[in-house]
Amino acid sequence: MAELAKACGVSKPLLYHYYRDKEHILFDIADSYMDQLLAIVAGVEAQDLEAEPHLAALVMRFMEEYEHSQSQHVVLVQDVKFLQAAQEEYVVGKQRKVVAAFAEAIERVEPGLRDRSLDKPVAMILFGMINWTFTWLRADGRFTYADMAPVVTAILLNGVKGLLQTGLVVPGRNTDLEAVASD
Repeated sequence: MAELAKACGVSKPLLYHYYRDKEHILFDIADSYMDQLLAIVAGVEAQDLEAEPHLAALVMRFMEEYEHSQSQHVVLVQDVKFLQAAQEEYVVGKQRKVVAAFAEAIERVEPGLRDRSLDKPVAMILFGMINWTFTWLRADGRFTYADMAPVVTAILLNGVKGLLQTGLVVPGRNTDLEAVASD
């Protein structure tokens, strides 16, 4: 807490006035960041876009948010596991709402994925593409987050369209995948 107070330019007692411990700070970061992401989902949904532009807008807005919220994003993808069980479940519940919104957007692009239990796994594949951009996409690099959002969208759209016509056999239940992508 002393290091954090110093980094924030405040006294340690002032920090303790607002937060009882490091876990409280961790929860606040993860919870408020999830609120930001849910607000993005709601904002895109309010635009009432057609299926593909809707999905593209979600990807673009999330990539823009990731660019400007790297520290919060790292906490969300790496540190939520350190929360108490009830706090972790609360944050994970919000994550599931985001996954469900993306799964719905993907289902709108390729109706029938849900019937094959592929809507949420495809959403998780999308998050696999965008959640880790902070590890390789640099502010001083050749590409920006805004440059990469249409690339991600194109890869997803061109991969998901016709997925049901490929003769893909959906393997048996995988409980690990279902637990992550479940409601």
